[in-house]
Amino acid sequence: MPAQDWDRLFAAERNPCVSHDFLRTLEDTGCVGPGTGWHPLHQVARDAQGRIVAAAPVYEKTHSRGEFVFDWAWADALERVGEAYYPKRVCCVPYTPVPGPRVAGSPAGVDCVLAELTRQCGLGAASSTHILFPDTVPTGSRDWLERRDVRYVWSNRGYPDFDAFLAQLSAKRRKEIRRERRKLAQAGIRFRYRSGETADADHWAKVYALYARTYQIRGQQPYLNPDFFPVYAERAPGRVLLIEAWLDNTLLAVAIAIKGQDTLFGRHWGTAQDIDGLHFETCYYQGIEYCIEHGLIRYDAGVQGEQKRMRGFEPTVTRSMHHIGHPGLRDAVDAFLARERLAVHEWAEAAQAHSAYRKR
Repeated sequence: MPAQDWDRLFAAERNPCVSHDFLRTLEDTGCVGPGTGWHPLHQVARDAQGRIVAAAPVYEKTHSRGEFVFDWAWADALERVGEAYYPKRVCCVPYTPVPGPRVAGSPAGVDCVLAELTRQCGLGAASSTHILFPDTVPTGSRDWLERRDVRYVWSNRGYPDFDAFLAQLSAKRRKEIRRERRKLAQAGIRFRYRSGETADADHWAKVYALYARTYQIRGQQPYLNPDFFPVYAERAPGRVLLIEAWLDNTLLAVAIAIKGQDTLFGRHWGTAQDIDGLHFETCYYQGIEYCIEHGLIRYDAGVQGEQKRMRGFEPTVTRSMHHIGHPGLRDAVDAFLARERLAVHEWAEAAQAHSAYRKR
């Protein structure tokens, strides 16, 4: 797939996580492919002249890890009646719960790709197909079931500096954030920004050790291998941002972010020591400061994390779409998702009503 064709469809400047460079690096470094449970089966639609008019990043999965839209209970239910849930098809960016285009192209081309994804389930090639974190969703068809969740995103309202942002928060939250930041500064911890392509191999080894520790303390293997970050940073200069915490001459912690046209995507983090407040400063406050300084309008610091709400991040609803071949499982999931969508709606409204911002 030529890079220029893919990136044209997916507006890669705005959506770097679904860019040709990002997805190709996952394949070239072995983060997806043989032995990973992620087998690339990307879908492409062409017109009568053979021109590419639509495409989608699609993977055959033999497990549900690295997706961040959890369907373990669905798999268990189908397997309890003696049928296989895996393999399934997933249209997404592996290990990357960032909303963006998933099936991109002309309306006719998009319809063609969606029809092919459902057809493959009908042929028994997969039990189901899942479109994760799309910025637009298929409508008007009962072929697809909609699932919703809440994530927290920070928005830049033209703040000249971090203090101007803090001034918009309630007095209680403002004092708590200042206290958290002051405590780290008094401990001698300092922060630096580094563009990924400027880091040498030794520095990347230190960064990766911190990233891997986040998984190891939970008894898991890291999703991404040591080659991914430096290779992608070299291929996409200016896209990888390292937010680094230093104590004297020691790299203490790091947040690894991806920089889009107007959005900073916080993706991964790691620390050598579990210090109170270090995660909030490295992953939240320093990212906010970077966005203010560089004129970015949004900071998407990742999924989950109710603690973001008390630090100026606001709830936004994300979606995923699911086509399930087994009619019994489909009906059960449909009923469950109807109840879940109502609960998500109520939770988003409650979270917005109790945000960290001052009441107007």
